[in-house]
Amino acid sequence: MARRPFIAGNWKMNHGPHAAASLARELRAGLVDQAAVDVAVLPPAISIAAVVERLRHTLVEVGAQDLHPAPHGAFTGAIAGEMLREAGCTRVVVGHSERRQLFGEDDALVRQKVEAALRAGLLPILCCGETLAERESGAAQRVVERQLDAALRGLPPDQAVSITIAYEPVWAIGTGRTASPDQAQELHAHIRGWLRAHFPRFVADDLRIQYGGSVKASNAASLFAMPDIDGALVGGASLTAAEFLGIVSAASSTPR
Repeated sequence: MARRPFIAGNWKMNHGPHAAASLARELRAGLVDQAAVDVAVLPPAISIAAVVERLRHTLVEVGAQDLHPAPHGAFTGAIAGEMLREAGCTRVVVGHSERRQLFGEDDALVRQKVEAALRAGLLPILCCGETLAERESGAAQRVVERQLDAALRGLPPDQAVSITIAYEPVWAIGTGRTASPDQAQELHAHIRGWLRAHFPRFVADDLRIQYGGSVKASNAASLFAMPDIDGALVGGASLTAAEFLGIVSAASSTPR
């Protein structure tokens, strides 16, 4: 059975509650008849409540962009997974390259956040990917394997299969550069092979692997035609309804 496509929009540090509610209304109207693709939006924390309210009673999920490993405590400015779940989130991004590069998150912390998300009843979207220097040196596959091993090794298979992996080559995030469909497929297939080597076969067969990195409506179909690309984690193109809806439409209409 084919894996169901999954498109998630990472709004990053954009759209306060008013703008987020407006965009959510547009998405609600545009996705009313869409049932072939799983869709989630990931607003900034301050806008989660407004987006949850506008998307109530739809199939569009709301997620968060980050969480703290602890369930509560003296961590000024942090948000626990349990709080996100109470606010209406069902998913959370973990290990995004911007968190790794700009905020110093290492593999050990990413693993703690994966476990915290699962503890809170949130489905992690686990990001992995190499820098341009790592790709040019031939280390892309080793880097991704290291990230996967740190985040997933030893998890029970029923938990591992609930995770979405987002392969995001760092050199393609926000740069306008996109990995070619063949380049993206090569790493997606490698990730699925790693899963097959470390978990029961159903995990590799059923777990969805998104591509992320300057995905837009004009290039989405060529990416989604690849056998191991199961959707996209969309950045800038998720900030306008028409562009994001175009990506969802590409996912729903591209043969697999």
